[in-house]
Amino acid sequence: MDGEHYPPVVAAAVRRLRAHHDVRGGIFAGGREKLRGGEAEGGEAGALAALAAEIGVPRLDAVEPRAASPHEVLEGVRAALRAARAEVLVDLSDEPVVGYRERFLLMSAALAEGAAYVAADTEVRPQAFVRLEATPSLGVIGTGKRVGKTAVSGWLARRLDAVRRPYGGVAVLAMGRGGPPEPELIEGGGGLGPADLLAASRSGRHAASDCYEDAVLAGVTTVGCRRCGGGLAGAPFDDNLREALPLLDGRGAALAVIEGSGAVVPPILADATLCVAGAGQPADDVAGYLGTYRLLLSDALVLTQCEPPFATPADVRAVTAAARAVKPGLEVLPTVFRPRPVRSVRGRRVAFFTTAPEGAAPRLAQTLAADHGAEVVLVSCDLADRRRLAAATARAAAEADVFLTEIKAAAVDLVVEAAAAADREIVFCDNEPVVLEGDLGVMVDRLAALAGDRFAARTAGGAADRRPSPSAGVSEAPP
Repeated sequence: MDGEHYPPVVAAAVRRLRAHHDVRGGIFAGGREKLRGGEAEGGEAGALAALAAEIGVPRLDAVEPRAASPHEVLEGVRAALRAARAEVLVDLSDEPVVGYRERFLLMSAALAEGAAYVAADTEVRPQAFVRLEATPSLGVIGTGKRVGKTAVSGWLARRLDAVRRPYGGVAVLAMGRGGPPEPELIEGGGGLGPADLLAASRSGRHAASDCYEDAVLAGVTTVGCRRCGGGLAGAPFDDNLREALPLLDGRGAALAVIEGSGAVVPPILADATLCVAGAGQPADDVAGYLGTYRLLLSDALVLTQCEPPFATPADVRAVTAAARAVKPGLEVLPTVFRPRPVRSVRGRRVAFFTTAPEGAAPRLAQTLAADHGAEVVLVSCDLADRRRLAAATARAAAEADVFLTEIKAAAVDLVVEAAAAADREIVFCDNEPVVLEGDLGVMVDRLAALAGDRFAARTAGGAADRRPSPSAGVSEAPP
């Protein structure tokens, strides 16, 4: 509530709420226009107690969204929700005290506490998260499409698997817009290659889905899933991840990596979470709106594409500052991507297929030539444009010995198929994250250790779930 509303009006609204809710407390968001004058006995605390009694709530906490930093607002609202053990935050405030930006802070705080946000014409519900019971998990979520989340996820899976292989290794659960109708187990450690992906494509599957990219480039066991749609807070409209949990939890892996899709947050609550954002995204997309909620879920942030044509140094600073305004002290690592062919292309005439923008093509060609000894005859940035891609593959067949491609979009359906038709070698290419400042390996190792510690604590009874288990072997849990 706010002080721009006359307290008896708020009291009447609270009485209506009591017909459907157990009202446990309130949050005073500032504004004084309609409040009665005079100093209450006991100062600010006494004034809040008097106002709580007048509007009919057992307690009233004060948080002024426009006067405080985003972090202070979030912490204040979350503390009030925890104190009341609230399941719903009902917003009776309005302009000028609480505007559009402030409402998203309220939504983010509510969702982070597992509570719904309800206003006059708006409702945002928290996801019904589930947890793995037998395997510690590290989540990788993103703030949008084409920010390099799968590349970062594959890199960390490959690194962590190398150490954990004697103990069961790493398994990845990946969801995508083109994922399989039933969860699919893909054994990535046996040298999955172009012929396997081409066979999958010819059988009607989307063989460039994230699960195939992870299996091929990280070389780890992957469970592929699908999702359709995504809400403001990242909940998928439809997905089959829960059906995949027995496949994942039954692998005996030392660690599960739970990978999101675009800005969708998987409905599996990981023990630790890494967020991946593009430095060229507007700062509000990363740290504002319900990007705020994604940061609240996360233990660290990797900023990708921290160079032109994606972003300027000023963009990197702005996004970093916005993220730390939400979560002070958040570890933020700036990175760029460099192409890494999975097999040698030294001395070969290469046509490279990517989803990167045209402005990045010269740098990509330079890296392939300088670091990998390739003679780059073509860089096509048309993997996501099938019409233009067909022309690029025709040119590649005439000029190149090797088709080098990311596993994205139409990479298998068109590029691998065209290479097979032209009898050209096909080589897959990874996008390797290169850190500009800090140490990505140290960050990833820390997050994996944090996931293990939290898993040990919750399975020992240190973090009891509030809601009942929806199925055997999987526990539903609040954020």
